[in-house]
Amino acid sequence: MLSKNPVLVLLLSMIFLSAIADPVTKLEGPKIVSALEASYGKRAAKRGTAWLNLMQANTRLSENDNLEKVNQFFNTFHFIDDIKLWGVNNYWATPVEFIGVNGGDCEDYSIAKYFTLLELGVADEKMRITMVKAVNLDQYHMVLAYYATPASIPLILDNIDGVIKPANTRNDLIPIYSFNGSQLWLNKDRGRSVASGDSSRLKRWRDLRQRINTARLKQPKLKLEF
Repeated sequence: MLSKNPVLVLLLSMIFLSAIADPVTKLEGPKIVSALEASYGKRAAKRGTAWLNLMQANTRLSENDNLEKVNQFFNTFHFIDDIKLWGVNNYWATPVEFIGVNGGDCEDYSIAKYFTLLELGVADEKMRITMVKAVNLDQYHMVLAYYATPASIPLILDNIDGVIKPANTRNDLIPIYSFNGSQLWLNKDRGRSVASGDSSRLKRWRDLRQRINTARLKQPKLKLEF
């Protein structure tokens, strides 16, 4: 069942359109917390408050400091497969849904970290949500890659290995493709990516952004509050 609370229209537009289209737009904290409580309960509202506090700008923190605090914050959430949580095989939750239900899978961690770092002022071109093959698990996995400069070896923000490490030390991950708010890259071999058009080519990314703009919050099949 989808929530149609009208406050969510303003809420989600403020969160995500600010990140994608207008980075100077301010989040309206009380409306975010109110919407989270209305859709998911009091604990979700507390998590929303913690998230808003996390996104308060602190000029004393470096960009790497922000990477660390965002990575640590979201890695405390519960990992759970989409089929158990949402009742579908592959659902890319919005950050508000992820925070609201208190968990998700690797895509949800990466997407939430990406949008949160955008709000903290990290440039879109410095980040890529990256699909990889997790060798040790023998399955596909998603991480967030941060590039200090276009030529830098990226740092990997991951929910499996919670320590941020340079990509060249993560031999357990084989990149397949990556994307951000505007661009899609395909990895031809380890360490080399080739631009391959607009990221809107990815259906699930396109669907996620459409759901953000329609301001609907999906209700989980399984409650993760303990």
